Amino acid sequence: MSADRPTPEIARVAAIQMNSLGEVDPNLARAHDLLRDAARRGARLAVLPENFALMGAHETDKLRVAETDGDGPIQDFLARTAAETGLWIAAGTIPIASPEADRVYPALCVYDDTGARVARYDKIHLFDVGLPDSAEAYRESATFMPGSNAPTVIDSPFGRIGLSICYDLRFPELYRQLAAQGAEIIVAPSAFTYTTGTAHWHILVRARAVENLATVIAPNQAGHHASGRRTYGHSLICGPWGQVQAEARSEANEVVIADIDRTRAAQLREGFPCLTHRRLD
Repeated sequence: MSADRPTPEIARVAAIQMNSLGEVDPNLARAHDLLRDAARRGARLAVLPENFALMGAHETDKLRVAETDGDGPIQDFLARTAAETGLWIAAGTIPIASPEADRVYPALCVYDDTGARVARYDKIHLFDVGLPDSAEAYRESATFMPGSNAPTVIDSPFGRIGLSICYDLRFPELYRQLAAQGAEIIVAPSAFTYTTGTAHWHILVRARAVENLATVIAPNQAGHHASGRRTYGHSLICGPWGQVQAEARSEANEVVIADIDRTRAAQLREGFPCLTHRRLD
């Protein structure tokens, strides 16, 4: 779909920012338009934000749209759109049925450019917090089932990709394990609250990039949602030296694009070998 593909040494990637609504169908239609836009602009890998298919009025809304692993309208949409656009799509997150009827797995699924699913990672750190000096509080464990503790890294035409989701950003030991498995790109689809995003979003995303000498693609939810929750936006693509290569500047649906040098992480890790200088493992 694109007339402007980068050279083989450069991978063009996209972070898809969304203001997701309280029903699945309009969110999928919006995601489709944004993914097509990313493909038209030459992206080969696109990352959707956490809860891209549904930000419901109630936390239990996700239970009514939960899908069986490998089958359902959201997963079918992703496979079909990946094949249609020629994009690799990292779609975070999809509500996948768990053994408990009142909880679902928050699954980040990755599809290659033929529409085949090549990975699934279930969020392991659940956002059970009360925000300081605020009545704002969240308990994801009430409706989410955490995944296993196994870090997930996959091969792709753009290098090895590590998978993470939102609140994972606050746990650097996970990212160290992703880097130890060779991750050169790390995706972090998110739905950061406005309060925590204002305080910590840029710091956390850039820190995970710097300390692991990896590109971090972090699409975020943005704006007000059906529940009254407000998310921070400012979707980011950060390079392995910590530089912000692209950032969303609105609270609306937006595609941000960056060209990443596929050899940069390896060059930095060779010349600035902080990953191999660690003495605490």
